[in-house]
Amino acid sequence: METARKEAFVVHAVPSSEASPGTAKRPEVVPFILDEEGIEKRRTQHVLWGRTAAALLIFLVWEVFTRIGLLDPYYWSSPGAILQTTWIQLTEGSLLNDIAYTSGSTVLGFIFGTLLGALIGLSFWWSKTYAGISEPYLIILNAMPKLALAPVLVILLGIGFFSKVALAFSMTVVVSALSAYSGVKSVDPDMEKLMYSLGAKRRQVFAKVVIPWSMPWIISSLRINIALALAGAIVGEFIASSQGIGRMILYAGTILDINLVWVGVVVLSLLSMVMYWGVVVLEQWLSKGLAKQ
Repeated sequence: METARKEAFVVHAVPSSEASPGTAKRPEVVPFILDEEGIEKRRTQHVLWGRTAAALLIFLVWEVFTRIGLLDPYYWSSPGAILQTTWIQLTEGSLLNDIAYTSGSTVLGFIFGTLLGALIGLSFWWSKTYAGISEPYLIILNAMPKLALAPVLVILLGIGFFSKVALAFSMTVVVSALSAYSGVKSVDPDMEKLMYSLGAKRRQVFAKVVIPWSMPWIISSLRINIALALAGAIVGEFIASSQGIGRMILYAGTILDINLVWVGVVVLSLLSMVMYWGVVVLEQWLSKGLAKQ
């Protein structure tokens, strides 16, 4: 049998079960079309339903175990108590303001850190001497536990919003710089020579070759950066803050309100999922734009 692949379909030749009278017994060949796009959509739906069912099962087991005493509700709370406390915080407390505060500092730190880090990494292409001098210091900064500097930044910038942005920024800028620099080092030198031989200037080579070549490396760092930015913002709120999810968790721990602690943990988990999904969408958009160039 002959197999041909056309666009999103795979065509297989299979023998027909029907034979017209008076003809030879040789079976006719009819096409069997396999819709790969449809299969992928169904697989995506199955994965989505599977994830939803797994989450519901986890919360159901959690609720049942706390009710029958297998889990101590004082330490583990329960989904019902968490939902009730969440509703109280939404209607009577400051949960929405805390979510906006943490989200804002995380997103701003992520954006500024990623952009500035990418610019620093790309700038190393212009001078190998400058890159050689700077590289060990970037490695040191990347290895340094930057969260240890959080008290210094809070003292320097105060307990307000900008100290949280600065912490999120410090967590992402070095990672972005190293990713962009890795992209710069991977640029094909033959491509650069070709551009120069065609009369291109240095800035044109940078814009047409270096930046597009390094973009996949920069894009690949986005998912890591959003998690680092959220961690930096939360640690800053733990140290000193008047608002934020981290401040709420710290306050709940001091008054031994376990339900409120779990509300903060669940909200942070959902917030991180939303931010991660947003970064995935951003990656897809940037990748499509890069593919069109």
